[in-house]
Parts: sequence; C-alpha cells; structure tokens
Amino acid sequence: VQLQASGGGLVQPGGSLRLSCAASGFTLDDYAIGWFRQAPGKEREGVSCISDSDGITYYADSVKGRFTISRDNTRNTLYLQLGSLRSDDTAVYYCAKAAKINTVATSYASWGRGTQVTVSS
Repeated sequence: VQLQASGGGLVQPGGSLRLSCAASGFTLDDYAIGWFRQAPGKEREGVSCISDSDGITYYADSVKGRFTISRDNTRNTLYLQLGSLRSDDTAVYYCAKAAKINTVATSYASWGRGTQVTVSS
C-alpha cells in the first residue's frame, strides 16, 4: 500500500504546476485523499482533500480559488492543480489516505515521499 507524490519543481510566481499522487496496492476511490504541505521550520498544513465516493472537496483558505483537486479513477491517481503560485506556496507536498475526509494529518496514513514545490523568480 503506497502513495507517491510527483510533479513538483521550480516555478515563477504566478505560474502553475500539476501534482500527481499515484496509488498502488489499493483502490484510490475507496478512501479520502488529502494533500498536505510542509515548509521549512513550519508545521505540516492541510491543503486540500477529497472524499472517497461522492467527490466532496475541501480547500484551505490560503489556496482556495487557486488550487484544484481531482481524481482519475481509471489511472488510480489523484491530482492537485496549483495555480497563481506565490512564494509562500513553497513547500514539500505530500498525499495520504484516510477513512473519511478531514483535515487532521494524524488521521491520514500511507504517507509517501513528498514532492518539492519551489516558487521563486
């Protein structure tokens, strides 16, 4: 059972990136999936999450209107589209699974290796 985030990189302020979260060993839409991020010296922050079956989504206020979470069940992959990126979006981004949609990091499991997003000119 594993989740692997990818798609990070260096992008200029105002730019976009699409992060992917590929699942192996389980069916992605059987679980709620959350995106979290952690910047140096800061606590892990919930960014967005999506429920298992009915597609309910949540976004942190800091990313609302700029990030979009989506799921491709045929590829067993979750995406996070990042737009209008700012320097304070710089962090390592992780995905993880939970039984039900929520924003509490300790309720999530199968944390994979994160992907670095750096927003800088």
